[in-house]
Amino acid sequence: MNHTKLPFKFLLALIVIATIGILGCEKDDICIDGSTPLLIVRFYDAANRTELKKVPKFRIVGVGQKVTVLGVPDRTDLDSIAVPLKVAESSTGFYFIANSVDEEAQNQAGDTIMVEGGNIDSLYFNYDRIDKFVSRACGHIANFDNLAADLKQENEHWIKDIEIITPLVANSTEAHVKIYH
Repeated sequence: MNHTKLPFKFLLALIVIATIGILGCEKDDICIDGSTPLLIVRFYDAANRTELKKVPKFRIVGVGQKVTVLGVPDRTDLDSIAVPLKVAESSTGFYFIANSVDEEAQNQAGDTIMVEGGNIDSLYFNYDRIDKFVSRACGHIANFDNLAADLKQENEHWIKDIEIITPLVANSTEAHVKIYH
């Protein structure tokens, strides 16, 4: 019996098995496009509905939150924003604030505190969540369908009208909502 061929055959079999194992793997071990899309809102002039119009000193805060929405520059003049919607609920509320400023006020104890000033509108986006499987690496993402907007009654709205352009939020590349002010 020739013992020199046994290690060679064993090594050859090992190489063949390793090659089959590597080639059999899926290429989705890295998640590239597996994120839940953001809601894209564009602001337009209410008098000229085709012209983009920046909101001065714009601030956006989620209802029930104490901080501004991550990813949206604070108190800057913006004509568009991208905001996340809640994936575990069928509604997400925001305070849209034009001309945002800090103002001094008195609390119940008589201490001076800083409060939000400016023109605040409460806007809720309602939707149906659709879970979508992307890949093994990415798992599931949420898309949002039947998007609707609900502007809560305030004393004086700076938001004059809202138009849903695309009721399906499946990507973050196109506008879904137009807000006229």
